[in-house]
Amino acid sequence: MIYIAANNNQNQQGKKQDKNQDLVNGLVRFPQVRLIGPDGEQLGTMSSRDAQFKANEMDLDLLCVAPNATPPVCKLVNYNKYRYEQQKKAKLAKKNQKTVEVKEIQLTPQIGLHDMETKARNAIKFFQDGNKVKVGVRFRGRQMAHQEVGQETIQKFIELVSEYSVIEKQPSLDGKWLIAILAPKKQ
Repeated sequence: MIYIAANNNQNQQGKKQDKNQDLVNGLVRFPQVRLIGPDGEQLGTMSSRDAQFKANEMDLDLLCVAPNATPPVCKLVNYNKYRYEQQKKAKLAKKNQKTVEVKEIQLTPQIGLHDMETKARNAIKFFQDGNKVKVGVRFRGRQMAHQEVGQETIQKFIELVSEYSVIEKQPSLDGKWLIAILAPKKQ
């Protein structure tokens, strides 16, 4: 059983209690609480003090699982086991989480066909790995006067990778860059 001092809301430096900190035993201070037993059965509504006595009788901890409910809901649990299970679930969720990266490919308006095909092959590898690709055509100096050449270049690139990708963001001008974002097709 875990006993937490009621005035343990602040540590020695005066910092507030962690947001992840659960309301356990002495920290449960509500006039009335709805109590749930260790097997999930309803034990009724009672004062938090009576609920704490019941927890002590059963050699368990009083854990507030829904502090915003009316009245707040508390459960009788083994707090160490409960915390271990929560940490295990969080670790498993983090392990199964897939992060999608945004890879960047830069082109110029006068890029050669072979160079564009090479960059398209790289983009296809990125799509097969499940990543998004940000394609940018950079204009320098007087190239800004002929933005249609850059539009044609980016459209050719999109056609080369169209079998593996979908357009998430249409090509748009952002300063000296013409940018499009492509996402992998769902398989």
